[in-house]
Amino acid sequence: MIPLRNRIFGAAALSFPTWAYVVFFFVIPVAMVIFFSFGYKPDIYTAVSLDELSFDRFPEALTPAFISTFLATLRISLLGTFLCLIIALPFAYWIAVKIAPAHRGLALALVMVPFWTNFLVRTLGWQIILSPNGFVSEGLMSLGLTEDRLDILYTHAAVQIGVVYNYLPLMILPLFVAIDRSGQKLREASYDLGAGKVKTFLRVTLPMAMPGVISGCLLVFIPLNGDYVTATVLGGASGSMVGQLIAEQFNAAQDWALGAAMAVILIISTLIVVGVGFAILKVGQLIAARTNSVPLTNGKA
Repeated sequence: MIPLRNRIFGAAALSFPTWAYVVFFFVIPVAMVIFFSFGYKPDIYTAVSLDELSFDRFPEALTPAFISTFLATLRISLLGTFLCLIIALPFAYWIAVKIAPAHRGLALALVMVPFWTNFLVRTLGWQIILSPNGFVSEGLMSLGLTEDRLDILYTHAAVQIGVVYNYLPLMILPLFVAIDRSGQKLREASYDLGAGKVKTFLRVTLPMAMPGVISGCLLVFIPLNGDYVTATVLGGASGSMVGQLIAEQFNAAQDWALGAAMAVILIISTLIVVGVGFAILKVGQLIAARTNSVPLTNGKA
């Protein structure tokens, strides 16, 4: 017998946990931030006033300091996503193809080890590692690779290292799943047809793993764009990101309207960058499909 709730709501009842989670933990918070961005701060005692809604907070948010910090954030996010992809792709391939199935669980567990530690604690660990008196600095000096102590803490370079470390597992896991599902049989068929390892990877494994590449880039780029813990701990004033400016408006300045306007600008900018990335990827796929569809005769097109 079909339950009453299924007869009344149909498929919506079965998917209630999913859309309820999205509504309560994403749609409503984002809607509140957008709504607050139209308010204003009437005095030093009030965080936001919604008596008179306007767009005045958005021009106020687009100061030279905000634009400069946003461009620095975008550079760190794009470079961090690219570095995570470059590092994670061969590592995920190694786990999915080279490691025996009986040992893959252990390898994935080791990838997840950083997530067993608090995000702030493991970022503070890099503060110790990158400090001028840290063991990395001492090691470089003892090996004669540098005469001066390491001086990258509280810079954009330190932030870049921190974000790659913090978000790398989010790139490895979807890539591993995608490469693992691409199938050993397809790779073996490619080898049997005369393709080498490089050509098999580029023509078989990588195209089959593109859903994992896209998922990994989204999982890394979107939260990295709004990260402020890593920038606060490792960047200080020299490596600030937009997330820090937004947090300061909400927590220190108590100007929720201006902070919400900055957050909305960040959300829109992130969506634009993601949209442009998808468009470039789509064009690349069309070009690759057209190239691969060219008939071959005696090895020549």
